[in-house]
Parts: sequence; C-alpha cells; structure tokens
Amino acid sequence: MATKLSVNINKIATLRNSRGGNTPNVLQAAIDCQQFGADGITVHPRPDERHIRYSDVREIMPVITTEFNIEGNPKEEKFVQLVLETKPHQVTLVPDAAGQLTSDHGWDTIAEAQYLRDTIEVFKRSGIRVSIFVDPVENMVAAAADTGTDRIELYTEAYAANYHKNKEAAIADYIKAAKMAYEKNLGINAGHDLDRDNLGYFSASIPHLLEVSIGHALIADALYYGLENTIQLYKRCL
Repeated sequence: MATKLSVNINKIATLRNSRGGNTPNVLQAAIDCQQFGADGITVHPRPDERHIRYSDVREIMPVITTEFNIEGNPKEEKFVQLVLETKPHQVTLVPDAAGQLTSDHGWDTIAEAQYLRDTIEVFKRSGIRVSIFVDPVENMVAAAADTGTDRIELYTEAYAANYHKNKEAAIADYIKAAKMAYEKNLGINAGHDLDRDNLGYFSASIPHLLEVSIGHALIADALYYGLENTIQLYKRCL
C-alpha cells in the first residue's frame, strides 16, 4: 500500500497574507490539491495566524473529500476548541512555542506522558485520530505508545539535513524508531524538510510508513513545475 501524501498548504496562506485580499485563494488551493492527486490536506494554524487562519480551517473542512489533518500545539486552548469544532480526520500534536518560526522538536513523551494521555483522550472521545510529533529516539517512541496516540509523526529535519552527507547514517535512527513504533502498534507518519531529493529513499527505507506531510518544498517546487505536476512528482517518489 503506497504511502499517502498530505499536502501542507500553509505557504499558500503565507503568500496570501503578505499582500492582503484573497490571492492566492487558500480554499481553492485545498480543493485543487485534492483534484491533482493529494491524498490529504494539512494545515498548521498558529496563534498569530501568520499563515493559515482559524477561519481558513472552518472553510476548508467541509470541502475535504480525502483526509484533513490539523497540526498544532494543544497547549493553546483556542487550537483545541478549533479541532473539536471542525472534527478533522486527524489531529497532529506539535510542541511549538509561541512565535516559533517552524516546528523544531518532538514531544518528550516521558516527561509529558500524563499531559499527553489526558489531551489525546479529549480528541479521541470526539472520534478524531491522533498523531504526535516525535524525534527519532526509540525510548520516546516507546513511551508514545503509552499515551494512547494512534500514530506518531517522525520529525525528519535531521534526516533531511544529513541526507546528502551520508544517507545511510541519516536514516539509521529513523529505521530504529519506525521499528519500535511498529512493535508498539503505532501508525507511522513523517514530515519536515522532506523534498523530491530525499523523499524516495526515506519512503523506501521506512517500512509501514502510512503518510508524509509536505508543504514548504512542494509549494516551492510548484513555482517551477506547476502544482498539479509537482504533486504527481512527489507521489512518484512514494
């Protein structure tokens, strides 16, 4: 079964917000990504709404015919309320700090075990599949299984940063982490800095990889290759 491609459309919203108005149209972009072959749409609203706005999430959810994944920090009460209101197919919990430029670490699933258990239960009671952002560290993955999460999302920045130096070394910790996740009956997602160069090797090396979420690189490639063609190029990597 092929790994699913969820397209993160945050960067389309960033471009819109830089000028005001509604160009490019974020809602239409979500619809188009689905029609062009994306297996899902990902958004990551932040409290300052510097890219995806909370109102975007409310508009997008009713038109999604594949899967809708909302990422964010559940320590922001407004985020929790938004997810419970819109009921996406999946919520991905990310430990972002306020004002953080982009996600840069996973959860400490040992130190924050009780918090995660309580939070995950809130979403699962509403029928929402839960994934939590984790670093490729075996004991963190093992502890994630005790939180009640359905899936983990492996944070792939370290892999991407080291891929061209030594791809075998870059992938090693991810293979171990994925093996642990599979043994613990956790679904495996991945994301952050994956692109057309490194995605194929990652996908081929990680068994049972269910989904990748890709935004920045994919939208950048779309400037050159067009959105429809770019989505198909990424799907071929999978």
